[in-house]
Amino acid sequence: MPQSLIHVALVVEDYDDAIEFYTQKLNFELVEDSYVPEQDKRWVVVSPPGSGGATLLLARASNAEQKKFIGNQAGGRVFLFLKTDDFWRDYEQMKARGIEFEREPQQQDYGTVAVFKDLYGNLWDLLELSPGHSMYERI
Repeated sequence: MPQSLIHVALVVEDYDDAIEFYTQKLNFELVEDSYVPEQDKRWVVVSPPGSGGATLLLARASNAEQKKFIGNQAGGRVFLFLKTDDFWRDYEQMKARGIEFEREPQQQDYGTVAVFKDLYGNLWDLLELSPGHSMYERI
């Protein structure tokens, strides 16, 4: 029985600010932005360009408990991993768009990696794998 991960929920403070960040700063594609009237919320999905994998569901915090986790969904460790086919192209574009890097690029045996923050402070790896390395070796 084949299965796949299709969405990862990311708790955000504001839909529009999050959409702007992911589409303008990270160059993600807006896959869907639909109003769900029975729950008075939006279904907002973004995806890295050219990705056929899981997408991000931008989920606005709806109560005080959820708001506590905005920007700290993984307790301060790297939360999401953005794989690229050209690290230096994407790194330079991200820096030019104002993305803050927490850790500068490093060459490792598995590839090139740098840690950046999203608009709320969640940590991400920007990662280009070395030829022959599986993405599962890093995580």
